[in-house]
Amino acid sequence: MNCAYLSHPACGEHEPGPYHPERPQRLGAVRDRLIAEGLLDLLDKPAVAPVALDQINRIHDPAYVRDIAAASPRRGRVSLDPDTAMSPGSLDATLAACGATVAAVDYVMAGDGPSRAFCNIRPPGHHAERDRAMGFCLFNAVALSAFHALDAYQLDRVAVLDFDVHHGNGTEDIVRGEKRLCYASSFQHPLFPYSSLAQEPGHIVKTPLDAGTDGDGFRRTITRDWLDLLARWQPQLVIFSAGFDAHSADPLASLELTAGDFAWVTGAVIDAVGPDVPVTSVLEGGYDLDALGESAAAHVRVLAGL
Repeated sequence: MNCAYLSHPACGEHEPGPYHPERPQRLGAVRDRLIAEGLLDLLDKPAVAPVALDQINRIHDPAYVRDIAAASPRRGRVSLDPDTAMSPGSLDATLAACGATVAAVDYVMAGDGPSRAFCNIRPPGHHAERDRAMGFCLFNAVALSAFHALDAYQLDRVAVLDFDVHHGNGTEDIVRGEKRLCYASSFQHPLFPYSSLAQEPGHIVKTPLDAGTDGDGFRRTITRDWLDLLARWQPQLVIFSAGFDAHSADPLASLELTAGDFAWVTGAVIDAVGPDVPVTSVLEGGYDLDALGESAAAHVRVLAGL
């Protein structure tokens, strides 16, 4: 089994503000837990290069891309909305995050056998809509990697699976018109971003979860909504938007999952699509540092087949 770990130092330079939950220490919490469990040394570490700004036009409105670049401050901080801010390092951080997800697709598609990759990046991206930053997110790295897979490898069926506690409204907005992409999202409801629950069966699948849902409830609904769909749809690539803020210890929501539940959904998806399908995974949410590290390590352990 080939499995990679991708990150970039620039991802730590995004500083959304003191006491902001999406803080640079999140990267270290994941990396340090992988080291502590003896996992990091077992993973390949491909080179990551930030994407060029014009590559973002593939998924975002070019005017929006220009506006984000123009808003990048030389000093201090610029607020884009009450939750989302840019510091001098933010633009480089989100371009590096996008570069990691593109490199992850290249890694898993280049191998002769089953291959998997995990991107330890920030800022997250799945709330960034085609022409709007929100929810801590500037550019949608997962969406960019999905379209890169379609363009570079002529794939017909890519599944993006989002188990963050918040619905990935941005990813849905960007992929909605692309029928080669299937998007499935589990999330606490009602909760930010207060999305519609409208479905497009077989293309856009939403799995809302009540506050207080535990691992048993999560597993039942994922089995019902995702696994049969994946077995029928037979994706050629799976991309996880891996949010670990559904953990019971997370301060921003009220689901009751554990690291074992994140390990379970990872393995259940791999079983549903088959072991030969390449898989990438991209860090989204997760704001309790201990729970984040534990959960990400459990997820990576299954990705790596360990």
